[in-house]
Amino acid sequence: MVTIADVARHAGVAPSTVSYVLTGKRSISADTKTRVRESIRELGYQPHASDRVLSTGRTNVIGLVLPLRAGTHLPAVMRFVTAAVTTARRYDMDLLLMTADDGAAGLRRAANSAQVDGFLVMDVEMDDDRVPLLRQLSKPSVLIGHPAAARGLTCVDLDFEAAGAKCVDHLADLGHRSIGFLGAPSAVYRRSTGFAHRTMNGFSAAAMRRGVAATALAVEGDHDSVLRATKALIRAHPSMTALVVHNEAALGWITACLRAAGRQVPGDVAVVAICPDELAEQTSPLLTSVRLPAEELGRHAVDLLVAKLEGKQPPPLMLLPPRLSRRASTPDHAAHRGATG
Repeated sequence: MVTIADVARHAGVAPSTVSYVLTGKRSISADTKTRVRESIRELGYQPHASDRVLSTGRTNVIGLVLPLRAGTHLPAVMRFVTAAVTTARRYDMDLLLMTADDGAAGLRRAANSAQVDGFLVMDVEMDDDRVPLLRQLSKPSVLIGHPAAARGLTCVDLDFEAAGAKCVDHLADLGHRSIGFLGAPSAVYRRSTGFAHRTMNGFSAAAMRRGVAATALAVEGDHDSVLRATKALIRAHPSMTALVVHNEAALGWITACLRAAGRQVPGDVAVVAICPDELAEQTSPLLTSVRLPAEELGRHAVDLLVAKLEGKQPPPLMLLPPRLSRRASTPDHAAHRGATG
């Protein structure tokens, strides 16, 4: 690997002179600059991260803060990560994945290390302890998700409250009067993760507005947990004719667990999921779904962070509207068992 010292020897100058040519911090004669740049080109010198910081003030690295906590569904978060990585490459930037659950202390260490130019922050809680520090840091940040108070921040998110409400409105418009909800694992609600709380709140508020009987439960993603939760919903509301699912890990078990509980999809129970389209289209029957736009959120987050690095000030909160795609799991006219109109 070619170093600054190699370039200096090749050009017949001191290593400090090469650094000054790279940084532009001192006046260097045109002949010396030309000689150093020719040596850089001939040797194929690529500045290390520290050299790049000296020459541009930037590392071209984004810190993606994604603590791996209980209830995190890796396939879901990797869609965001992939989108962010792909977008960052278009700006000739790399991502440093920060998975330790260190809260504000971990962010402060990363900010002080000069390893990154800014942060993308995921798994945002309603009262996130990282937020006060993010407001203070000189390095810019963008949150994928938003806390209860977004003042002084830049956030991008799906409008999860509207997503929960859209599911209820779709089912109520079809005549369903008793709707269940299976949400994220309990650990996600215990730490007040924004997307989970907002979806459940949107679901509950819409059910009240539409005069629909509704019960919401947290659920783990394994078969036995989904089966227990499904049976619990049916016991609580034997006339339940529809189910909203906001848990990607649980989706693959829903149809089988309803069948085990004596219910068929969609003949007895209509199902709406909040998930990526590809997951909704992998089940039988195909699931009506509100699309989780992970790719768009990841792309927007990087675009917003780059804009901040360039001195622009984007709006504090970008909310993407939910989009529902209707499929076989919510038919037009279903004679659901127990439905009374």
